[in-house]
Amino acid sequence: MPTFHFELGELPPAAEALRAEVREFLRAELHEHTPAQRARSWGGFDREFSRKMGARGWIGMTWPTRYGGRERSALERYVVLEETLAAGAPVSAHWVADRQSGPLLLRFGTEAQRQRFLPAIARGELAFAIGMSEPDSGSDLASIRTRAERVAGGYRVNGTKVWTSNAHISDYMIALFRTQHDAAKKHEGLTQFLVDPKSPGITINPIIDLRGAHHFNMVVFEDAFVPEAMRVGEEGAGWKQVTTELAFERSGPERYLSSLALILELIREVGKVPGERAAAVVGRLVAHLATLRQMSLSVAGMLEAGQNPNLEAAVVKDVGTTFEQEVPEIVHALLGVEPTNDTGTHLQQVLGYLTQSAPSFSLRGGTREILRGIIARGLGLR
Repeated sequence: MPTFHFELGELPPAAEALRAEVREFLRAELHEHTPAQRARSWGGFDREFSRKMGARGWIGMTWPTRYGGRERSALERYVVLEETLAAGAPVSAHWVADRQSGPLLLRFGTEAQRQRFLPAIARGELAFAIGMSEPDSGSDLASIRTRAERVAGGYRVNGTKVWTSNAHISDYMIALFRTQHDAAKKHEGLTQFLVDPKSPGITINPIIDLRGAHHFNMVVFEDAFVPEAMRVGEEGAGWKQVTTELAFERSGPERYLSSLALILELIREVGKVPGERAAAVVGRLVAHLATLRQMSLSVAGMLEAGQNPNLEAAVVKDVGTTFEQEVPEIVHALLGVEPTNDTGTHLQQVLGYLTQSAPSFSLRGGTREILRGIIARGLGLR
């Protein structure tokens, strides 16, 4: 029977040597950021910060130099991710492009697409959104209905994408459309495209979240034209490509560090004279963090070795986001403080932000039900 393959390991010296350099950079850049700002972590959007990261060679850092990369290891990249997330750096302006859009183009894009987009991504100049989910489809990507029909010079697109984070402030979106329809073969006939959200025929409508913030969107395509040159990979190969892309999205440290700012505030609150109960709570949280880190590092090692750890990535995402969602509840139950938004202590404001944000953690990158289906199939249980 298939099993999980998580191997314990340590980061190599080159990766650990990079850590001090990254910390010093972040200390200088973020010294005025409040805990509430840091709590936004990879949701914080700051193009200038992304350009500074690009100038240091910390975006696209595993890519070939001819595309703007630095040809460093996946484990060195992991250190950069870990440190920026732990510091609460506003990385969202380059996050998706670095994590999955760039690697997707590197693997499946044309040479012209690589030359055009990858160096600009590596410089921190391009923000990307993801156009996968659709209304009434949930996380079942194979059921998408947005159609891309061939016309002279490209494709005419009609349909709707939803939950497209930052589509309103991104430069491009990699979207999954249906180019052929066969009800008996719904995983076939899917194709990915590079889309300019500012193109005629595309309307972006905001979806306001529980906090009153706007980062989700509904993107409507009405006879929008996408040039042939913007198709990513072969027509009909989208399912294979998107599942590969999701492995990058599901396995990183962002899947267990999104609530770290609250754990740090908890430690500051109880750390001087922790009672027995508080010490036990902090100990359990740190133990869970350490375990999740080892699992995530193992997946990073598999990616470094050229493997495709879809099953393990799904496990990290499911267990990690469950942990992230539990942290606000655990802190509230322990301390009894009320969450706030713009007033109160740093602890209350961080708790307020994460209390309202945490429900979305198990949606992004695939719902818990979809992930557990992937895990069950990978283990031969269904």
